[in-house]
Amino acid sequence: MGKGRFVADIEVPGCLDAVFVRSKTGHGTLRSVDCAPARAVPGVVGAWAAADLMDMPACAHSASVLQDLPPVPHSVLARLSSDEAVAGREWPALVKERVRYAGEAVAVVVGEDRYLAEDGAAEVTFEVEPLPAMVRPSDAARDSFPLFDGLSNVALTGEAGQPIDDSVWRDAAAVVEGRYRQSLLLPTPMECRAILVAPDADRLTVWAGHQAPHRLRRELAASLGWPEDRVRVVVPDTGGAFGSKSATFPEYVVVAYLAVKLRRPVRWIEDRLESMMVATRGRGQDQRVRLAADADGRLLAYELTIEADVGAYPHLGVGLPMQTAWMATGPYATPKVHATVRSVLTNTMVTYPYRGAGRPEAAIALERSMDTMARRLSMDPAELRRRNLIPPESFPYETPTGRRYDSGNYAGALELALRTVDYDGWRAEQARRGKDPGAMPLGIGLSCYVERSGGEPGGLFEFGGLEAGEDGSITARCGAASSGQGHETVFPALVARTLGVAQWRVRLIEGDTGEQPEGLGSFASRTAQVVGALLWHACQLLIDEARRRAARMWGVPVERVEWSDGTVRDAHDRSAVLDLSHLVKATGPLKVDDRFETGMAFPFGTHVAVAEVDPELGTVHLLRLVAVDDCGVVLDPEIVHGQAFGSCVQGIGQALYEGIPYGDDGVPLLGNGLLDYLLPTFSEVPPIEVRHTRTPSPGSPLGAKGAGESGCIGTPAAVVNAVIDALQVADPDLLQMPLTPDVVWRAARAPKRGEPR
Repeated sequence: MGKGRFVADIEVPGCLDAVFVRSKTGHGTLRSVDCAPARAVPGVVGAWAAADLMDMPACAHSASVLQDLPPVPHSVLARLSSDEAVAGREWPALVKERVRYAGEAVAVVVGEDRYLAEDGAAEVTFEVEPLPAMVRPSDAARDSFPLFDGLSNVALTGEAGQPIDDSVWRDAAAVVEGRYRQSLLLPTPMECRAILVAPDADRLTVWAGHQAPHRLRRELAASLGWPEDRVRVVVPDTGGAFGSKSATFPEYVVVAYLAVKLRRPVRWIEDRLESMMVATRGRGQDQRVRLAADADGRLLAYELTIEADVGAYPHLGVGLPMQTAWMATGPYATPKVHATVRSVLTNTMVTYPYRGAGRPEAAIALERSMDTMARRLSMDPAELRRRNLIPPESFPYETPTGRRYDSGNYAGALELALRTVDYDGWRAEQARRGKDPGAMPLGIGLSCYVERSGGEPGGLFEFGGLEAGEDGSITARCGAASSGQGHETVFPALVARTLGVAQWRVRLIEGDTGEQPEGLGSFASRTAQVVGALLWHACQLLIDEARRRAARMWGVPVERVEWSDGTVRDAHDRSAVLDLSHLVKATGPLKVDDRFETGMAFPFGTHVAVAEVDPELGTVHLLRLVAVDDCGVVLDPEIVHGQAFGSCVQGIGQALYEGIPYGDDGVPLLGNGLLDYLLPTFSEVPPIEVRHTRTPSPGSPLGAKGAGESGCIGTPAAVVNAVIDALQVADPDLLQMPLTPDVVWRAARAPKRGEPR
């Protein structure tokens, strides 16, 4: 409707625009930076390299004692990083000595507007002496050229489960192995990153499209050496995030630092090409697997080895691959599971949570292996899965990798998906085409998944509350921040439904540390499960307080006071009735606040893809995709459907189109923007049917589980399995995502199953 107000729409008098000068080299020693020509450009207020900022004085009348440009803080949120991994590996906000990824900022130019700052940035000259670049974790792990002197490129090692005895593999009736590459992906939100920092009397107001405003406040304040109450973060309308907007980035540190030093508002609006070069990456794993089964198809053991590309700095996502290890068990009752991880520094931008965050990687490795096992045993892939799914009576279920699954009916989701897609009918069509030499090969791919939502233990809580006004209005506050998930619809409806009042009476305030002093944010599919539960809990607190106040007014026991549809009434005296607005007028402001915690939740489902493949062109035509997801109790069916549909499209992107191509010098080959990094468009999206089963979570009073990431987790393996099923290649490892026409064309010419290699 044109009424959105994004960071770029906010007008602050005297605002300056920042533009970053970025290295075109993937790895090298920074020899010199000359910003003097930029300072001579009309309209340029200043231009600095890291060395220049070390001696930059504060502006007159500033009470700031801020000295050097601080480095980028590291995240301990959800076990994403650790002090041990970061020690000795500073991430400078501007390059000091060594460039470690292409696009890393070597200077910043500030102008009276963006265009003048761009003109100034074009005049900055610098020299980088190239060093060997490593963009694959297997190369970097050899430590032939450490990214940080004296330290290994392997920044973290970990495991989940127990090592599996060799006898298990030796005695199994069938053992299959595989090697899978999970390419680096771009989150590609509609709106790129953006931040505006305005100083006022030694306080900062920060506007940013961000998923965790309280975290941003905390980390910016710590970087500046300020108490948190001197920084206010406000999240306006935000055009998507998918995980990529929940950290404190180098550019944010620089912009805040300059706003303090210059005593003027400074903003940075990332453009699309800049985002493709230096926004966070997702996925990025090399995987080796072994799967063992008995002659009846009962799984015996599963082993997953992960070498993860975590980018040039361990500050944001060095621990992320452990999510893959913890979720390695998937939905199957496999008695022995062991996963090992090596997080390796490479000359790429930092890897960080991207929609699914470690769970797609786990599902793809396991589900591809399940299809390989089915072929080895000459068993239908659906039947192999039926025989191994964890049964409903086994919940809560302790996995060998240390997860405690809360609830589930995995077989129910599988059977609904098979019926919905008409599995038997497509198998019959596949057999018919197999007898017709002129028919396009057809394949059906399955993927059963289980994921984790809400976050890790220690982070499954949220802050917030409710305030009732004399006019009958109800203001809901919480520590979340929407980036397009529809909080403005879901949360007021939830509060209204719980209190029994009209939805128009409820107003939501979120994404503002000035309004809500504490909070965690919106990530890890925690909105309904955690934030929704917090607001439900606040409703109970408000109802209880309203009943207590009414009881005092009427001089009756609180047990006699009932709540119904926004009113309190005496159960023994029906004439004693007060609606909430009159109660507030009579007793004063009514406000409740609290911190509320839920348990972990594990959504699940089954996705089925049907694809035909043109062996001559290498093209994949998806004929149908069915997604059956279980996110427990659904709070808003329309929004859940949109989340499922959208994430399925992103899953298709990973399977068929998306992957960052790198040159040997460590530079992404993305100079033509979205012509070089392909996204699925309307033309590539098949008919997608979204269905649901509903298994409530016992860990949340709402019974809700996360719903935002299902398609990214379940869809990619289903699509890849469908292509492998169509081509019947003897070596399925030839098909590594993305399944571009070149990859598919080459696989189509490889030996087929049953043919001599």
